[in-house]
Amino acid sequence: NFGRFVEWPAVSSTDEPTMCILGHDPFGSVLDATLSGETVGNLKLVAKRIATLRDVTSCRILFVSSSEAGRTREILARVEKSHVLTVSDMPGFTANGGMIQFVLKDNKVRFEVNLAAAEKAGLSFSSQLLKVATDIRK
Repeated sequence: NFGRFVEWPAVSSTDEPTMCILGHDPFGSVLDATLSGETVGNLKLVAKRIATLRDVTSCRILFVSSSEAGRTREILARVEKSHVLTVSDMPGFTANGGMIQFVLKDNKVRFEVNLAAAEKAGLSFSSQLLKVATDIRK
């Protein structure tokens, strides 16, 4: 649902909003089922598994798997100004420049936000998203 609460710079109306998973896919077919029928703006959201950094700029949302922990800074540097929303569940992801990090609090999945990283990429988050974040880095 993050895509609904993020504003991207103007993109072509034919650009397909793609959610990419870089590295080991922890979601499997659950992600495909979850995204079925979901949209960002008026466009259908699709999932794509990618293995190389050269493919990350084709993504609108990039989930960085914990299998990529050793390359986090390199990955984030690659997409820094590409208008790509970066998301992960790796500890320290937002501290290292990622935009949204899933965290477990009171046995519930919550998230932290790095506003500075989003602004650097030309993205803005709605106040509705920020209201439910457990921590906001500025």
